[in-house]
Amino acid sequence: MKWCTVLLLIFTAVPSAFGAELTALGGGIWGSDFPDTSFSWQVEYRQPLVGPFAASLSWLNEGHLPDHHRDGQALQFWGQTDIDRRFSLAAAAGPYFYYDTTQDRVSGLIRDDHGWGTLVTLAGIWRTDGPWQFHLRSNWVATHGVDTYSALFGVGYSMDRPERGGAPGGGEGRCSMTTHRELAVMAGPMTVNNAGNPHSSGMVVEYRQGLLRYLDWTVSLLHEGDNRLTRRYGAATQLWLVRPCLANAVAIGFGVGPYLAIDTLRDRSLGGSDPFVAAIATLTGSYRLYRHWALRASWNRIITSYERDADLWVGGVAYRF
Repeated sequence: MKWCTVLLLIFTAVPSAFGAELTALGGGIWGSDFPDTSFSWQVEYRQPLVGPFAASLSWLNEGHLPDHHRDGQALQFWGQTDIDRRFSLAAAAGPYFYYDTTQDRVSGLIRDDHGWGTLVTLAGIWRTDGPWQFHLRSNWVATHGVDTYSALFGVGYSMDRPERGGAPGGGEGRCSMTTHRELAVMAGPMTVNNAGNPHSSGMVVEYRQGLLRYLDWTVSLLHEGDNRLTRRYGAATQLWLVRPCLANAVAIGFGVGPYLAIDTLRDRSLGGSDPFVAAIATLTGSYRLYRHWALRASWNRIITSYERDADLWVGGVAYRF
């Protein structure tokens, strides 16, 4: 996706990454076409640029409004003004790629719609003397379908606290890449984004190679399990934006790429043996246990063209070499 390339340029253009923030928010949402309300939540990584400007990459979930279960990723550019030492006002706007599981009220058919919209945000930010901040914000999502409005409250954490006696971000400068080589085995539940949300158990075997300081590449084998809607497995490759923190003990990342898959329930008349290309988008996080061992957890979104989008949540052990 083009906006991932833009964010990679932002990462490499600000090598110190001083002041980067990770924020989790939750609240309520309502739609423009009906009075119903639902929940909403958002996870956001924000990277300062120059002066009062910043860029962010976030995953926004818009809850379960009638006939719409929508979420997606957004790239936003921010402007901010400081009211005093602790309080700031900020505004942001940018593209939003969404996944919307919809149901036709007449036919009852389930569809997995994908498309582009715009996410506009107004926010107030309260900072403490430590690494924590408190956020109050309103999001407006404009698409070709249903527009939504939400009010969210959350907590943010500054990922670049100075080490004792050191400069900000100094713990990260000791290695040229966030990840060198890693082999991970992970397992967990899979849910199809369709009627009844059928579940199964899945597994991922992943090889990860660091390319640049903030760029990884992976090759993965996936097995999504067996339920009444899919029996799918295949291989995927992804490029990742990655960000270390806490002296490289923790790393977070976002990856996208193609997924060559076989679903034996996709076309029973043909035996379901023909491979096809889907897409995969993933959030991941790792925690280093020892020199060669780490824990890794990932949330994989499988993006299809035949109404079988799915979420695969996996966690497991990684060996680094």
